[in-house]
Amino acid sequence: MVGGAIRDRLRGIEQAEDFDLVLAGDVRDAARRLAKAGDAHAFSLSEEFGAWRVVARSGGWQADLNPLRGDRIEADLALRDFTVNAIAEPLAGGELVDPLGGVRDLELGRLRLAAPDALGADPLRALRLVRMTCELVLEPDSEARQAARAVAPRLSEIAAERVYAELRRIVASERAPAGVRMLIELGLAAVVLPELDALGGIGQSHFHHLDVGEHTLEVLSELIKLERDPGGVFDAPAAARIEALLREPLADDLDRGSAMRFGALLHDIAKPVTRTVAADGRVGFPHHDEEGARLSRLILRRLRAAERVQSYVAALTLHHLRLGFLVRRRPLSRADLYAYLDACGPVGADVTLLSVADRLATRGARATPSIEGHLALAREVIDEALRWHSEGHPHAQLRGDELADALGLAPGPRVGELLAAITEARFIGEVRTREDAIAYARAKIA
Repeated sequence: MVGGAIRDRLRGIEQAEDFDLVLAGDVRDAARRLAKAGDAHAFSLSEEFGAWRVVARSGGWQADLNPLRGDRIEADLALRDFTVNAIAEPLAGGELVDPLGGVRDLELGRLRLAAPDALGADPLRALRLVRMTCELVLEPDSEARQAARAVAPRLSEIAAERVYAELRRIVASERAPAGVRMLIELGLAAVVLPELDALGGIGQSHFHHLDVGEHTLEVLSELIKLERDPGGVFDAPAAARIEALLREPLADDLDRGSAMRFGALLHDIAKPVTRTVAADGRVGFPHHDEEGARLSRLILRRLRAAERVQSYVAALTLHHLRLGFLVRRRPLSRADLYAYLDACGPVGADVTLLSVADRLATRGARATPSIEGHLALAREVIDEALRWHSEGHPHAQLRGDELADALGLAPGPRVGELLAAITEARFIGEVRTREDAIAYARAKIA
C-alpha cells in the first residue's frame, strides 16, 4: 500500500476508505480476485499504465491497483510526486518503506519533491503542490516552489478537467485564500486563471483600501469567516438556515458554499476591462457586474465546469451589487424587497451572503457606517430570501387559463404579465384571495 492512506494515518487524519496498491504481478487478475472477495466490481482505469480500480458495490471503499514500476518498490516510490506520498507499507504488515524521508517531512510539515524532475513528469503536480499545501497544512520547500514556477507554462498542455479538479479542491479547502495567493505567486494562475491573475495592481476608488486583486482575496477570506460563523452577522435561527443552505450539493462535487467561493473569486473579474478614470480622477467600473457575469461563465466553461456551476457563479456576479444599491432605501418596503428577490432569482439568499463578504472587505473612506448599513439591510432581507429558496418563488392564486377565462382574454404574453403583477401584489399584501386577484387584474387592464 502506498500514498495518501499511509500519509493521512501518519498525520492523524481520519482515514478515507480509498487505497492505492502497487503490485508485482498480474494487476488485472488481482483486481478481479479482490472484487470477488469484497463484493465489489473491477474495471480498467488506464490501459496505458495498466491500472485497475475496484469499488465496493455498496459504496464505502475503493482501491486503485497499479503495476510496480521498476524492479523494487523503492524504484517505484522514486517516481512519485512528493516524498510524503512516497511511503509504502507491505500488505502483510511490517516496517514502512520510506527511502526518501517522507515520514520525517510529515513531522516537519514540509513538502519536498520526490525527485528533481517530479513536476516535469506531470505539470499538473504543480497545482497538486498548492492543493496539498492547503489540505494538509504542509509548506513547500524552495526547490519545490522553484520547480512549480518553472513548469507553470506547461499547465496549458493539461486537460481542463484535470486542472478544474485541482482548483475545486484548492478553493474548497480551509486555506483557500493562501492557496489562491500561492497560485498567483508561483505563476500558475497566469496560465490556468489569467483573468484572476490580471486583477493584481488594478487600483480602485477611495472607498476601497485594496487593489482589485487583494480585495478579491479579502472577499474570499470574509466569505469563509461567514461560512464558519454566520451567527457573527445574523441571528441564530437565520444562521442555522444559512449553514444548511451552504451545505446543499450543487454540482461537480461542490456544495453551494464552495461554489460561492468561486463567486467571490470572479465577482469583480471584469474590473480590469471596465475601468474608467474621470477628469477629476474618480475611478469607476461601469457595468462590471454584467460583463463579469459573461466572463465568469466563459472561464468556467473553459474549465469544463457543469452548466449549473456556470449559471450559479454568473448569477452571483451579475447581482452582487444589487443589495448595496438598496441601503439608502432602508427600511425596505415590501415592493422593494420583492423587486430585489425577484431579480436575483434562485440565488437571492446566496448573493445576499456574498454581498456581505464583499462589503466587509471594502474598508476605505466612510467604511464603518457603510458596513453597518449594509449588514443591517442583509439582516432585513435574509429571512425572506431563505424562505424563497426553500419554498420557491411566490405565485399567483390562479392559473393563466383561469385568469384568461375570468377576464375574457386570449392566451398570450399579456396574461403572463398580469400573473406576474398579481404575484407581486400578493407578496406586498394588496391581493389576498382569488377574487382579489381577478379584480386586481381587471383594474390593471382598465
